[in-house]
Amino acid sequence: MRIKHLLYKLFRKDPEAVVVSFLAGPAPVALGMLEQIRILVPDREHYAVTLDDEPVDIAGVTCIRLSDIDQTLRRKRIGLAPVLYAAGPRYRRLRRAAWLRAPHKILAFNERLERHHLSLGSAISSWLFVRGVPLDRIFLRPGWLVPWKRDRSVFPVDAEIHDGRPLSSGRPRIAVVSPYFPYPLSHGGAVRIFHMLREAARDFDVFLFSFAGTIDPADLAPILALCAKVIVVPNNRYREPRWSTLEPPEVPEFRSPTMQRLLTELRHQYEIRVVQVEYTHMASYGGDVLVEHDVTFDLYRQIHERERTFSSWWNYHRWLWYERRVAANFKRVVVMSEKDTALLPHADARSIPNGVDLDRFQPQSEPISARLLFVGSFRHFPNIVAYRYFTEEVWRTLRANVPGIALTAVAGPEPELYWNSPMPPYIDDAIELHGFVRDVQPLYVNSNVVIVPTKVSAGTNLKVLEAMAMERVVVSTTSGCAGLGLEHGRSVWIADTAEEFAEAIEQLLANPDLRHRIAVAAREIAETQFNWKALGWQQFDLWTGLLPEGFVRVRAGSREDLPQIQSIQTATRDAAHWEPANYLDYDLHVAELRGHIVGFLVSRRVDDDEVEVLNLAVDTEFRRRGIGTRLLRHIDSRQVFLEVRESNEVAQNLYRKLGFAEIGRREKYYDDPVEAAIVMRLSR
Repeated sequence: MRIKHLLYKLFRKDPEAVVVSFLAGPAPVALGMLEQIRILVPDREHYAVTLDDEPVDIAGVTCIRLSDIDQTLRRKRIGLAPVLYAAGPRYRRLRRAAWLRAPHKILAFNERLERHHLSLGSAISSWLFVRGVPLDRIFLRPGWLVPWKRDRSVFPVDAEIHDGRPLSSGRPRIAVVSPYFPYPLSHGGAVRIFHMLREAARDFDVFLFSFAGTIDPADLAPILALCAKVIVVPNNRYREPRWSTLEPPEVPEFRSPTMQRLLTELRHQYEIRVVQVEYTHMASYGGDVLVEHDVTFDLYRQIHERERTFSSWWNYHRWLWYERRVAANFKRVVVMSEKDTALLPHADARSIPNGVDLDRFQPQSEPISARLLFVGSFRHFPNIVAYRYFTEEVWRTLRANVPGIALTAVAGPEPELYWNSPMPPYIDDAIELHGFVRDVQPLYVNSNVVIVPTKVSAGTNLKVLEAMAMERVVVSTTSGCAGLGLEHGRSVWIADTAEEFAEAIEQLLANPDLRHRIAVAAREIAETQFNWKALGWQQFDLWTGLLPEGFVRVRAGSREDLPQIQSIQTATRDAAHWEPANYLDYDLHVAELRGHIVGFLVSRRVDDDEVEVLNLAVDTEFRRRGIGTRLLRHIDSRQVFLEVRESNEVAQNLYRKLGFAEIGRREKYYDDPVEAAIVMRLSR
């Protein structure tokens, strides 16, 4: 100790080493790191180094500016240098200062406040940690390379099977396989699956197979009301490096022997007719319909064009190889837009776009404010890219130019688990960052402009549709609103550079009339093209086309159908008796079972929003099987009118069940026998 003190005296250094923490990141994370290190090393003197324009005052710690570091520490010996690797170029000087003054003493922290000693002896793991790889994945090794490794993937064997609504002999049975439980409505995929289940429940018995962790009974109840059975399998604990498989890593991550076994067993036991698989990475379960919520290789192509790294090339090409191969194995592939249809030339791809609940998302007056709204679950990594782009390249300009501007951001459940950037989400006193929000509708009400700063995207964005339905103007990149048929300056404002994005928001906030005009036009598009009810019919037609001949199909009628229509009309006393050939002058649809007509519907369109039912009849042998309901649901209009005999209480009850209400009465409307007509209307 005497020699040690003598040597340090010669070099004019204090013999006792100190801890110098470099706060190279936003204050909340940096102070969290400092608190941890003070607990770990309580018996040393602590210093904290900040940028010159970010001075802090912390009790028990000597805080120094970067420009004063040499003068303050000239007699101090650095025994440990904690450094936060959780920010971008702004804090690069702090990290460089740490390396220059204590290259062998660096204790790195990431945004999760995990820590790792950086050294040449562990160069690869140190590099991965600095790049933002979570600590628990840095030391993963592939099973094919290290077969004796202990940290292996775990595939649960247990599952929960919940009974929902009773099965019906008159409804076909359909299975839907999903990687996520579709409630609560915390991200776009859940919203789509939930609303499609709601529409399917009208005509099918649905079996939902889903991965999930612990499910709140309050979240299970809405799904049980729609499905005959809900099968929940716990998530796998996948412990293979992302680079180590030929398949995209999301595929083996969701490959479960338990899920496959239950799907096979229940499909046979309950005679499930059609299996629909949600998301490309679930395609290995097989089935009849694959729903591509986005064409994933197109997403990774955009990323590769931006990054041009070997990693981005590898991700793009393995998705390209996998996705095109598995899509061709399904009888039908559902995509979100016509653009996506062209990307899958070897598959029978059909576009059923995303929709919006027009009853829930109703226009309301804007507040007098300058509030922006960003909605994007961090579970989907393009939303992380979008948030970073906006807060790092656009936000500071807006704050400087727009007094009182504020941003509300919804990042979905547990955003910290999915945030994969070395820099944590940027937050300041004008940004409210929320995790899971059960109902985002009030946030739309309190906003003036909805932003979609997406740099890479595939499929179509539900948040754009929600904003359109709420009559909130959308500022989006080209990719953010792709596939929706929107027009710049008329139904959306498109801006692809940071400067254009900031200018667009400034202009729209300053011009309420322009905001309103664009928002109203967008609402009209949402009403005519993206109603879940109409999209549910497209799914209905898709599924019925895959069912065996024993299921009733609704199609357009033709002259060849007239003899059978005449036969049904003659046998149906309470139907209107017209000359069948005249039906061809109107909209004629028939219900067909095993090649025979069992019902028909005649209607005419009065205007764009109104249809009148002229005649509806079902073969007496096939009544009470839902055939009349299927025919009526085939009408796509906001207003439907019809007349029914006063004595026909069965038909009136059916119409009321479908939402028709009595609005009038026409005396002596029917002949043979003479009888009054009850006028009914359905408003959608």
